[in-house]
Amino acid sequence: MASAIRKLIVWILVILFVLFYPMLISIYVFLPLFFGVVGYMLIRGIEEGKWSYILLSMIYLINMDINLSMPFLLISIAILLVYIFIYPHLNHFRKCKVCTPFLTVLMIDLVYFAVLMVYDFIFQTHIIRLDEILFYPLVVDLLVAVML
Repeated sequence: MASAIRKLIVWILVILFVLFYPMLISIYVFLPLFFGVVGYMLIRGIEEGKWSYILLSMIYLINMDINLSMPFLLISIAILLVYIFIYPHLNHFRKCKVCTPFLTVLMIDLVYFAVLMVYDFIFQTHIIRLDEILFYPLVVDLLVAVML
């Protein structure tokens, strides 16, 4: 009974995080975006067939698009590129419980930044500026990936 209550509380907290964290980011701009972690959860949901991971990841990404005008299609493309081209080659690291999430989150973040730079170049916009502040969300994303 206590395990079921604990599981329910965890799911409620996760749902509240997915729904309200993007709103907090729009107010406090230095909070990390967690695109890499959400992308890893989406990949795990696809791999393991967990619809709850897929649904929560997609809701989070759509919520980020709505609240911050982050290009949803670009993060989706970055996650799918990592899932198709990089994630299958991480078989050597499957036994390491820290390596696979760490490398997957790192690759999702790097591919997303590369896709954003290509988008900026093609459309002559300035969505992202590369400076030291950009590395803060990357580091926090990687630290959360290690805790997964």
